[in-house]
Amino acid sequence: MRVVVQRVKYASVKVDGAVKGEIGQGLLALIGVKEGDTEKDLQFCVKKLVNLRIFKDNEDKMNLSVQDIGGELLLISQFTLYGDCRKGNRPSFIMAEAPEKANAMYEKFIEMVKETGLKTEKGVFGADMKVELLNDGPVTIIIESPGE
Repeated sequence: MRVVVQRVKYASVKVDGAVKGEIGQGLLALIGVKEGDTEKDLQFCVKKLVNLRIFKDNEDKMNLSVQDIGGELLLISQFTLYGDCRKGNRPSFIMAEAPEKANAMYEKFIEMVKETGLKTEKGVFGADMKVELLNDGPVTIIIESPGE
């Protein structure tokens, strides 16, 4: 499993012009599920995401998590995180999980994050989404489950 995390001042996602999710300060997470990912990969990535210390403390050091600041999360499914560009110019997506299983993993990811009590918004799996954000920093981190 691969999660690209962006620290944001705000973020939103629209489908067909309608806002499906929006947050204030917090994290935008783009979530890619790889073929063969398991519950263990989910648990690792969720725990890492909510505890990732990338917000500034009183001494201007990245030492606080989204939980520490009472931030919000916007979770977006993105199979293209497993696009393989090593050969040719057109990415291959054969490493990405099949849509049905990937959607189940994505929904479980959302459920697990919501269990932390943080405000959590989401996109629409498989939809043509328009994501808007104000990257704070910018700070962008990649989380990969140990199965990588």
